[in-house]
Formats: sequence, structure tokens, C-alpha cells
Amino acid sequence: MGRALRAFADGYVAVLLPAYLLALGFGQLDVGYLSTATLAGSALATLAVGAVGHRWSQRRLLLSAALLMAVTGLSFAGISSFWPLLVIAFVGTLNPSSGDVSVFLPLEHAHLAQAASGDASTVVFARYSLIGSLSAAVGALVAGIPPWLAAWTGLSFLDGLRAMFVLYGLIGGSVWLLYRTLPTVDARTASPPAPLGPSRGIVLRLAALFSVDAFAGGLVVNSLLTLWLFERFGLSLAQAGAFFFWTGLLSAGSQLAAPAVARKVGLLNTMVFTHIPANVCLIFASLAPSVEVALTLLFVRSALSQMDVPTRTAYVMAVVTPAERTAAASFTAVPRSLASAASPTLAGALLAAGLLSAPLVACGALKIAYDLALLVSFRRLNVLINRE
Repeated sequence: MGRALRAFADGYVAVLLPAYLLALGFGQLDVGYLSTATLAGSALATLAVGAVGHRWSQRRLLLSAALLMAVTGLSFAGISSFWPLLVIAFVGTLNPSSGDVSVFLPLEHAHLAQAASGDASTVVFARYSLIGSLSAAVGALVAGIPPWLAAWTGLSFLDGLRAMFVLYGLIGGSVWLLYRTLPTVDARTASPPAPLGPSRGIVLRLAALFSVDAFAGGLVVNSLLTLWLFERFGLSLAQAGAFFFWTGLLSAGSQLAAPAVARKVGLLNTMVFTHIPANVCLIFASLAPSVEVALTLLFVRSALSQMDVPTRTAYVMAVVTPAERTAAASFTAVPRSLASAASPTLAGALLAAGLLSAPLVACGALKIAYDLALLVSFRRLNVLINRE
């Protein structure tokens, strides 16, 4: 339930964030700066949890993160100046992307890995991702509420946007109440996590490759893709929300299908051979002559691009020893977050310079290069995993 509530809030915030910043009088480059700040802050928070989080219970960490989410939403709703907003974006929990980049992620992944193994782990991670995708899709759909509020209640469009950030804060409070019901686990009875040991070399290589993928993904996080749709085709906020609703449903369906595909062709092949055509579609969408062609290609991309999410997590957990899983989850998550934080500013600069297609083309090309490098680097290990 906590994952569903957070994903719902992330779903509409990713769409509303550029509209809110533009309504405040900021430009495309400022949207890139704010997106970079949110991702960089999430990466450093995840790194801090990995370094010193063992000093506190996971329940306390989850409660702290939920409280921070509440404060983030209320603060964002009440401030209009750029620099304070930048600080809040860095320290807070806003998520401009389509995936969960929060501090919750490595903690939850390690728990899920302990609950299941083998093929079952892929199913568990797929369900976890499915819940997030469906909730984010519904969240994207409600991004059309601010214009409706402005039309029917007399509120200004800007006040309608602020109301949605207040809702984000209230959702954070609801998540805090939900996590208060979690049982307190006695650390003495739990299996102690271990630092990376036998699997260090594998995890280092995976982290490096995942960082390339994440850097590329940062070029088209949902907030920037929304901005691209605004600038390139003049979509309204409600139309953009509807678009992300349907892409979210398609992504959810692809994650649901991922375990069945992985059982047939293996985890690595599922990651690579669904990702490549998805990124070809992204490149063609950036060059599409009409909004209908562009949206169709982006829909096809969404139906394929997220199959690697549960399989990637299951693959990491399969190639390390059980004791190393927590360390491996953090070690692969943090570089991904840092890499994804580096690129939104670059994408914002390209959009501000009028190079509207450049971020999408660069994203697709880099991701295809990542897919091929992953396949070449881990083909032998993939065969061994499939034989087990």
C-alpha cells in the first residue's frame, strides 16, 4: 500500500512539475536544474542509508522518509522562489522520473529478495513494479485536475497546481501513518547483511553498465518528456496526463509479462531484447512528423521498455550470494541514481536551445549501447544462471 500511495503521488508530480515551474515564470533550463536536484538528493540519501542506515531500524528509516515526503509537498506548495525550491527538491522526495528513485528502494528490494528466490523472485519483483506502475498511471491521469479546478471553482491555475502539492504532502502523511503499523524487527534475530565479497567484481561491472542506462534515462525523465510534449506538439496538461496514464498501463502490462518471458529466454535476454526495440521507437518518436506518429511510437516503447525493471533486479539478486544482497541492491542503486541526476540539466539545456529531438535521440542511442555491452559482458554468466 505504501508503494502504491507513493507511486500515485509521483505519477502526477512528474507531469505537474514542469507546468508548475513554467507557471511560476521559470524556463526549460530551470526544469532541468530542479530535476537534477531531486535525483541527486535521492541518490545521496540512498548512499547515506547504505553507509549508516544499519544504526537504525528499517521501520524508523521508512517513517523518517514518509515524514520528509509530507514536508516536501507542503513546502513546495508554499514557496515561489527558485533557490528555496531547488533546496527543497534536493533535500526532499520529489520524483520527476517514471521509476522509484527514493531511499525506500534498496530497503524494499532486499526484503523482497529474502522473501523469494529463483523464478519466484522475478514474480515478486514484477508484482512490486506492477503496483508502482499502475498507481503512477492513475496519478498521471489526475494531473488534469488543476485546469478543472480553475474552470469550476474560480481558483487560479497556479493555485490549482499548489493544491496538488498539498495533496502530495497529505499522501506523505498517510504513508507515515501506514508505516507506523509495521512491526519492529529485532536486529539480533535477523540475518546480518554482509559487505560485497565474492560477487564484488560482478556487481562493479553491473553498476557501471546500469549507470550508463540511468544517465540515458535521465535525459527523458517524465518531467522533461512532458516538457517536450508541451514544446513540440503543444499538448495540454490534461492530454499529457492522459498520455502518461496509458503509458503507465502499458508499462505495468510489460512488467507483468516479464516473468513469463524470462522463464522462456532468461533474465538477461529479456532485459536486452525488449529494451533495444523500445529505444529504437524512442529515437523514431523524436523525429516523428506528427503527434499521432510520435505518441504511437512512445506507446510501443512503453509496452517494451519496462520489462527489464523486475528482471534486472532479479538478475542482480541471482548473481550474488544471499548475504550480499542488501549491499548489492544499494551498490547498484546509488550509481544509477547519481548517473540519472547528471543528465536532466543537460536535457533542459538542449530543450532551451531549441534542440528538441536531441535528448530523445541521445537517450535511445546510449541505451542501445548499454544493452549491447550488457549482453556481451554477461552472456556466459547468463548461461550459468539459466542452467541452475
